[in-house]
Amino acid sequence: MGADPPGKTPAHGQFRRLGRRVGIAIAGGAVTLLGVVLSVPFVPGPGLALVLLGLAILSLEFERPRIWLARIKARGVQWKQRITNWRRGSRQD
Repeated sequence: MGADPPGKTPAHGQFRRLGRRVGIAIAGGAVTLLGVVLSVPFVPGPGLALVLLGLAILSLEFERPRIWLARIKARGVQWKQRITNWRRGSRQD
């Protein structure tokens, strides 16, 4: 059995994964929070886009934001289909 290379202990990988997870949580949470603040009426900015971006960042490491994004995407597809059907129905008159 060989020795671990210097500076590369098994715990090193665990700390690295934990650091990545914490970094993603902080970055995703900050972007999501900024999006929520910018979504308040009378505050200019791309609030909804930043909320979605923050959820996408959080979904890199956490399961719950992945579920939320899947629901939002499904709802967006439904709205697109409704609008398409409505526009087709309006043109046929």
